[in-house]
Amino acid sequence: MDMHEKVVDGFRFMPPTLRAWLRKDIPETDYAGEIPWTTLKKPLSRMMVSLMTSAGISLKADPPFDMEREKREPFWGDPTHREIPRDTPQDQIEVSHLHVDTGFIKEDVNVMLPIGRFAEFEREGLIGGLAPTCYSFYGYQHDFTVLLETTMPKVAAKMHGEGVDAVVLTPA
Repeated sequence: MDMHEKVVDGFRFMPPTLRAWLRKDIPETDYAGEIPWTTLKKPLSRMMVSLMTSAGISLKADPPFDMEREKREPFWGDPTHREIPRDTPQDQIEVSHLHVDTGFIKEDVNVMLPIGRFAEFEREGLIGGLAPTCYSFYGYQHDFTVLLETTMPKVAAKMHGEGVDAVVLTPA
């Protein structure tokens, strides 16, 4: 392998037992295409950045992600998203996810959706700005159809409207 070759290993940080269990359903195959690494078109200090997590974070005022249906149908995952305004205080955050220890997130949302840290980056001039809206979805999807065909186009359109240049993803 060339020392400059970029490799993505989605199982790298998983505990061995979980890795083995997931690999039963997710075959290990080489990615046949070029990984789309993209050079930034402008300095990060001039970019509008949004955040997106798969940790099932929502506002307390919003409907929670539908864990009850998943309890009845274990291979179903809620394909909707929630919008989290950048200035949302911690006490307005809720987390609904059957596959994530939500306690740490409820204590400090920044462990999964680092809104406070990115606001600091904005103040320090490290990024051009933190977008007005950050996003969360439920990261347990066996069928990505609704997520990819319905949910994410809505998210992408709103990001485009807010002038987002880059997105930081925090997978749960």
